[in-house]
Amino acid sequence: MKNLVLIGGGHAHMLTLSKLETFIAKGYRVTVIQPSDYHYYSGMGPGMLGGTYEADDIRFATKKQVEGKGGKFIRAHASRIDPEEQIVYLAESEEKVSYDILSCNAGSYVPKDIVEGDGANVFSAKPIEELSRAKETILEKLAEGAVSIAVLGGGPAAVEIAGNIHQLGKRRGGRQPQIRLFTGPNFMSAKPAKVQKLVRRLLLAKGIEIIEEGYVQRVADGQIRVADVSYKADIIFPAIGVRPSKIFSISGVDVGPDGGLKVNTFLQSTSHPNIFGGGDCIYFEEQPLDKVGVYAVRQNLLLYNNLMASLEEKPLEKFSSGGDYLLIYNLGDGEGVLSKWSITFSGRIAFALKDYIDRKFIKTFQEI
Repeated sequence: MKNLVLIGGGHAHMLTLSKLETFIAKGYRVTVIQPSDYHYYSGMGPGMLGGTYEADDIRFATKKQVEGKGGKFIRAHASRIDPEEQIVYLAESEEKVSYDILSCNAGSYVPKDIVEGDGANVFSAKPIEELSRAKETILEKLAEGAVSIAVLGGGPAAVEIAGNIHQLGKRRGGRQPQIRLFTGPNFMSAKPAKVQKLVRRLLLAKGIEIIEEGYVQRVADGQIRVADVSYKADIIFPAIGVRPSKIFSISGVDVGPDGGLKVNTFLQSTSHPNIFGGGDCIYFEEQPLDKVGVYAVRQNLLLYNNLMASLEEKPLEKFSSGGDYLLIYNLGDGEGVLSKWSITFSGRIAFALKDYIDRKFIKTFQEI
């Protein structure tokens, strides 16, 4: 009996998890390794921080789904892969999980190494659960008095976090947090000029201070050093981009320049053909992909088909990244910025559309 092992229950594995019984029915054993019983939908994470959503609104019950369909769920961090012995090692135990076919949707993380010293009030957007803890910390400190919050970064995650912190304070009423966004000179620099303009306008209207004069040089003991100026912060959110899971760089498999699992057009490891991957943790050899959820969602069907085909020793399908994708940023207070092709606008309609799409997506897989 062949063993199919999945590391992570993220976006790229959603369809495979929803059809787990099709593997079981053919006599394959399926094991899913994930550090939490739930997988959180990252696209709704900032909204959870801002109070638009509760945790149950944005998560999938991975353990319940896997066990309900006849699979085995292991709550643990996959720490290393031995591709020669075909074993996955776990951080929390001596258990070794053997596989015939392995698929990795191990996700990514936000580096915190820019922050020195005590990390008690330092929060990142990944894992998403951190945003729930951040929300409680902000509310606790606001109840005690004035709070200064720093968001480090100038990309989509940073602006969404800043905007939703403002929403959280506004919904609470009373004293509002002081929010500074440390972007350096590259504020939303990878996005079109009109998107930059609209995002900036919305953030400034909320009273969020955008620090663009130089990059952050040092963060220690609640002090943020930029050029010759120091800023105090009670709570810090590093949002300086994401990196693929570290598991691949220590496992003897081919990796890309970012440390992600290097895969070919079949989403198959370029060094070990019985290992597959999707989402943020991969480096797509043909065309490096942005770290956005839309690609993981597009990989869903192909991963399912190729995992089944690989188990059955049948031909594999090629992945196409597709064309342009819709981008909508949740900037809090029911406002967003939408962009696709030549269409770009901001306001409540933009957020309402994002909210509808996100709720529809998550409901589809929550109800399976």
